[in-house]
Amino acid sequence: MTSIALIVAGGSGLRFGSQVPKQYLALKGKTILTQTIHRFLSHPEMDHVQVVIREGDEAYYTEATAELRTHPDYPKLLPFTYGGALRQDSVRHGLEALQSLHPKIVLIHDAARPFASQALISRVIAKTKEVGAAIPGLPVTDTVKHITGWQENPMIRDTLDRNTLALAQTPQGFSYPLILAAHQQHQGKPVTDDASLCEHVAIVTGEASNIKITHPADIEGYSMTQTRVGQGFDVHRFTETPVENGIVWLCGIPVSHSHGVIAHSDGDVALHALADALLGAAGLGDIGQHFPPSDMQWKDRASSYFITHIMGLLQTKGARVQNVDVTVIAERPKVGPYREKMQAKLAELLQIPLDHANIKATTTEKLGFLGREEGIAAMAVATIIIDQ
Repeated sequence: MTSIALIVAGGSGLRFGSQVPKQYLALKGKTILTQTIHRFLSHPEMDHVQVVIREGDEAYYTEATAELRTHPDYPKLLPFTYGGALRQDSVRHGLEALQSLHPKIVLIHDAARPFASQALISRVIAKTKEVGAAIPGLPVTDTVKHITGWQENPMIRDTLDRNTLALAQTPQGFSYPLILAAHQQHQGKPVTDDASLCEHVAIVTGEASNIKITHPADIEGYSMTQTRVGQGFDVHRFTETPVENGIVWLCGIPVSHSHGVIAHSDGDVALHALADALLGAAGLGDIGQHFPPSDMQWKDRASSYFITHIMGLLQTKGARVQNVDVTVIAERPKVGPYREKMQAKLAELLQIPLDHANIKATTTEKLGFLGREEGIAAMAVATIIIDQ
């Protein structure tokens, strides 16, 4: 069953009071639209994502979607289509752009709601499959008054029963033929949400965090992040006999040494420890699960590839690396002469500032197998930030 998310990003953001439409403003380092698209690209039940934009906003859209090109599900993102003068015009244009794909279900979502959770999206999809139309809603907790209007001298007419009321949110899910026909039949009719055009719409539990950003105060001091820490350790044995022009890989940099490293890949203990630290912080298992030594495709593979792959996995979870701290443990080779190159390589791989990639080295004071120079080890700690 084909499911498509239709993200409506055609507004001008006049109420926000910004020259740049609010969906293209930065929130925690990424545009609001970028974060909204990411939520739906990452959902396993979404087959495609269609964005509707305002004519003239092409440059904003291109910039907002640039970093999504490295997302493993980026091919789900369809070419944008243009909206219309009213929101319902934009939705109709978006729905009509999907006709050749013959979707079964479409989820219509406001671009200015970047915090819809994966669980919320799943609830809407499940209920839409069951009854044909479903929206998320929140119970009304405040007393609601029916008034004459806010324009001049507003007066209370009566008190409404809040037990019969709900605050509607998006994404709103529909059978595609149902909502397409409804929009085509009601062109020009001003509505504030798509469920207004349908009968027999179910309600699923919404989320208080799924706010619609309308005014600057909606994002001031807003924070929905987790800070998580992981640790990793790795060790590799040196070859028993010296190796001519021997190389030991550390943090993606070749380091001259009298002996080579016995390993399935390139044996970069620092990157292997770092890989486990990153995976651990994100709750994604360990390096052996993702790159098993029994799999010959990883034979002699550069460990920098492992880090790049893991960075893609982190991105699918809405995570970014804050900082890392790597300690190399060996009598030899000495890290000092290579430290700056190693630090620069880590910063490049992890997309972090140089001073967020710390590298240290120590020995075991000649004790144990490391002290006897039979091998080399590394420890790593990684801190990641997960946007929710």
